[in-house]
Amino acid sequence: MTTDPYAVPDMDELLDQVRRQTEEVQRIQRSVEAMEVKAHSRQNEVTVVLRGDGRFTSIDIDPRALRQYDARNLSEIVLEAVNNGLQKLAEASSAKFAPVIESAKSIEA
Repeated sequence: MTTDPYAVPDMDELLDQVRRQTEEVQRIQRSVEAMEVKAHSRQNEVTVVLRGDGRFTSIDIDPRALRQYDARNLSEIVLEAVNNGLQKLAEASSAKFAPVIESAKSIEA
C-alpha cells in the first residue's frame, strides 16, 4: 500500500494527537513535581532530599563530618551531595518523559 505524498493530513486527527500528548506531558510534569529524590555524598557524610521542582527539602550532615572536616572540605562534600541529587533528579525526569519523546519521534517518522 503506497501513501500519497500529496494527501492532506486529517486535521481533526492531528489536533486530537496534540491534545493527547499535551495532556500526557502535563500528567508527567505533575508526577515529576511530586517526586522526591534522596542523594548522598560519596561516603554518606551528607544526605540531601529534593523535590521534583528542584527545591531542596533537607540537607543532613553527619555530626562526625563536622568534627572531621574543615569548612572548605565540608562545603565540597555538601556540593557533591547536592550535585548528585540534581543529577538523580534529571535522570528520573528524563526517564519519566522518555515514552512521550519516543512517541513524538515515531509520529514524526
